Amino acid sequence: MASRSSHDPQPVDVIDLRSDTVTKPSKAMREAMARAPVGDDVYGDDPTVGCLESRVAEVLGKEEAVYVPTGTMANQAAIRAHTQSGDRVLLDWGTHSVRSESGGPAALSGVTADRILGKRGVFTAAQLVATAGKARGGRPDFCTPPATLLCVENTHNAGGGKVWPLDALDEVARTGRSLGLRTHLDGARLWNASAATGVSEARWAREFDSVSVCFSKGLGAPLGSAVAGSRDFVQRVRRFKQLFGGGFRQAGIVAAGALHALERHRDGLPLDHKKAQALAGELASLPAVNLRPESVETNIVRFEVATSAANFVEACRREGVVMLDTGPRQVRAVTHRDVSMDEIGRAAEVMAHSLEGLQR
Repeated sequence: MASRSSHDPQPVDVIDLRSDTVTKPSKAMREAMARAPVGDDVYGDDPTVGCLESRVAEVLGKEEAVYVPTGTMANQAAIRAHTQSGDRVLLDWGTHSVRSESGGPAALSGVTADRILGKRGVFTAAQLVATAGKARGGRPDFCTPPATLLCVENTHNAGGGKVWPLDALDEVARTGRSLGLRTHLDGARLWNASAATGVSEARWAREFDSVSVCFSKGLGAPLGSAVAGSRDFVQRVRRFKQLFGGGFRQAGIVAAGALHALERHRDGLPLDHKKAQALAGELASLPAVNLRPESVETNIVRFEVATSAANFVEACRREGVVMLDTGPRQVRAVTHRDVSMDEIGRAAEVMAHSLEGLQR
């Protein structure tokens, strides 16, 4: 029998821990979307999009923001707006913009990703300086592609939802500026960093020229992200939004969902973190799982199993719990607003039972 595709529809009663993007719009969100005033956003006529962009800029402490369809477009349009073809972009080796965005930096901006080996996505100012490099004696400066942009991801997906220490983030951003680099913060899950620490989103973004955020990760909106920065920079991003095919028409319908999520769903994120910590505590007690519960800071639980991760994920799926295998023995589970604490308990039981069956 053919293996089940990850794109096949899930049963209605499944506990879906693949991502916090699998949430469904709430009834109140759907009502807000249904009554949203709309216009043609390409012409700047959609009042709901305008309201969302103004509110996002305010929350992030920037002059202006632009609403785009996806997080990938947000990051890639920002990279394009900050760079020229042939430049180098400095970032952690596992950052989303080079690991999970289909080769966007090379294909869309013609830039080289120069990766820094961070620890769960966090690297030091000294590592940044070493990677940025400098001209060598006897070699023309123009032989080395110029480093022009620093990108940082917070929280860090591949790092298991790791939150950057604020002082380390500030130091890296300031060091980047001292090296002549422009700075971009991939804050797709910046909401989670703020919920976990009490530090405002604007404070996290303060040292960066631009910041992207996502409304479907954690907040429960059906789609959409935003890029914020100076007015001139956002105007450049608007150009590349259009170039990359992101021109909306009556976008207020979906922007209303994002605005509803922004204003009403951030307060629920600490509960998602508690769900993740509860799941981590249960998994850490299993002899076939390698996981330190204290490493779970937000809503992403990454762990290692003493068997094939693909076989484990498939065994759990057959019992109604879906996750992602991210390596030969690595698994990712993400908690969100559509999974209850009781369902987390059931999911842990299914995982324990599946591991036991695979090890017989």
